[in-house]
Amino acid sequence: MARNREIDDYRGYCKDCKANSSIVLDHCTGDTICSDCGLVLESYYIDEVMEWRSFNDDNNDKDPNRVGYNLNPLLSQGNLTTLISNNKGDHAIPRWQTGVSTSDRVLLQGFDIIESIANSLGLVQPIKDRAKEIFKKIEEQKTRSTRRRDSICAACLFISSRENKLPRTLNEISSAVHGVTKKEINKAVQSIKRHVEVEDMGTINASELVRRFCSNLGMKNHAVKAVHEAVEKIQDVDIRRNPKSMLAAIIYTITQLSDEKKPLRDISVAADVAEGTIKKSFKDMSPHVSRLVPKWYAREEDIRKICIS
Repeated sequence: MARNREIDDYRGYCKDCKANSSIVLDHCTGDTICSDCGLVLESYYIDEVMEWRSFNDDNNDKDPNRVGYNLNPLLSQGNLTTLISNNKGDHAIPRWQTGVSTSDRVLLQGFDIIESIANSLGLVQPIKDRAKEIFKKIEEQKTRSTRRRDSICAACLFISSRENKLPRTLNEISSAVHGVTKKEINKAVQSIKRHVEVEDMGTINASELVRRFCSNLGMKNHAVKAVHEAVEKIQDVDIRRNPKSMLAAIIYTITQLSDEKKPLRDISVAADVAEGTIKKSFKDMSPHVSRLVPKWYAREEDIRKICIS
């Protein structure tokens, strides 16, 4: 059965650009491509996910994979275990299925939660893998006993996304986890940082959010490029506001100078920033707008006419 076309997007080093850029992994062609210069960094990528059957079993087994999970180095037995299907209601068979150790079973449950949250947020595989590594370290140290597993898994993804320079906000992650609040995830993050060695996450850089927010709004490439340049320039301007709020204000400014203007409400939803906050950020930024917007993108007189209501 043919596999659906799937493309992953993540940050990586391009030897041609000599810098970290957006890397595209096309599962259909097997190519790893730099989206900035188009260089094929690696070809013939080997897909390590499960193989799917193209036939139906007579016993109506609902599990469609036929070769089991791929090798998992995070598990003590590498996931090389055999489970016997129990379709007859025989209660004796489950007693045979002790190939998975208790510690591995806990890890697998956590990994499933991480996969579920990550898939609902569209996170790429490197973020999932790092989150699973962090979760395993927590389990090894037995530091999560007072916290819900869901909040720990969400916190692992929050940390991993920041380390991979593809951050997700606490609001975004909490929206993908039923019954877990931002406060719980934030407490779990602080607990993990006390017990597990993680990279210094620092503060969110607005440039790391540009591609995702602009993509959510359906902006064209030249407008996204203008947003990128404005975000880089605003680093030299002393405006004491949250980077996400300033990015939302920049996106509003750039879209108002294009033929495809975006309503403030849509930008608020895409950037997860209140409309009132965007207005205040725009007001603080307005004296510097002519410096921030690239000259090739708009004329000076058009920039001066921008207002927000």
